[in-house]
Amino acid sequence: MSSGSPISTCFGRFALPALVAFACGGEEPAAAGRPGGGPDGGPPVAVVETATVEEGSIAREIELSGVVEPIRTVSVNSQLATTVNAVYAEEGDRVSTGAVLARLEGADLTANLESARAALEAARAAFERAEQLREREVITLPEYERDRTALAAAEAVHRQLQTRVGYATIRSPISGVVIAKHVEAGDVVGPQTPLFEVADTSTLVVPIGVSELDVGQLAAGDTVNVSLDAFPDRPLRGRIRRVFPSADPTTRLVTVEVALEPGSQARPGYLARVQLRFDARDDVLLVPASAILTGSAGEESAFVVEAGKAFRREVESGLVSQGRVEVVRGLTRGETVVVEGGSSLREGAQVRTVGEPPAAEAVTDSAGRRPRS
Repeated sequence: MSSGSPISTCFGRFALPALVAFACGGEEPAAAGRPGGGPDGGPPVAVVETATVEEGSIAREIELSGVVEPIRTVSVNSQLATTVNAVYAEEGDRVSTGAVLARLEGADLTANLESARAALEAARAAFERAEQLREREVITLPEYERDRTALAAAEAVHRQLQTRVGYATIRSPISGVVIAKHVEAGDVVGPQTPLFEVADTSTLVVPIGVSELDVGQLAAGDTVNVSLDAFPDRPLRGRIRRVFPSADPTTRLVTVEVALEPGSQARPGYLARVQLRFDARDDVLLVPASAILTGSAGEESAFVVEAGKAFRREVESGLVSQGRVEVVRGLTRGETVVVEGGSSLREGAQVRTVGEPPAAEAVTDSAGRRPRS
């Protein structure tokens, strides 16, 4: 095979590298500034995400859960040992104060009341005669006092029976909603047997347990954010109604009662989550939490971008909330910090942000030479 053949040219000892690559089907050398190399053949340029150091407010936030409850619930119990004649209320019924919920059998009490009323009229008539006779000094003082005492006793018996007859009609003690009904017509009940539960739903509250270390920063009237698991996309506003005066000796938690805003979709029994803010601070430097890098010894740092290069800066962080970190020391307002891609950077590395076009690539002719301007 002659030395001038294409094959010998391809494998010749003195062939130019560029011609060898072109004749043998090899790839063209990477141009400066393409991925894998920096401009003018320098080190590679790292693509990162950045953010600006800003001033703002931050607070330590915690979320506590509790069950929605009516502001008060009253249990309506029987005061008699008798039978239930009729029931007029069901769960979910809205009732007003004094509304009839049920009636109990009380025929025997009614009969006793009629007898007591007759005895009262007789005792009153006897006392009136005694008054007249005493004025004329016909009867002695002890006889007069006897008739007066008999009248007082008859009045007491009559009032007592009136009260017991009233127990046969079960009335709602408050305005609210019937949340439980424990009896049906025909049931036999005894004294203190639960019949109904009526809840005052004009105000719904969420009791939560707050640590004794934090409860001192809360006060009645403070507003808080509340969310319901039943309606996660409908945040509510709440107000601290009261802070209980003592802590649970076992859990060291203090009960805080949060009242929900009127007209909310909440119902008794729903699970609510209350967001509380502590140690609120204003006019502090804030960066995304991912901008802070923590070393093996616990030291904190962040990469600051200056003139297209990243420089490591020692920092000190403070509160963390909702993905943001308070920077106590090491950064100034308006500086640009790396929030994604900083863990693999080296000091002084060239960087460009996501979406920023790379540096212009060198244009070469077919011989690999740059055209003169």
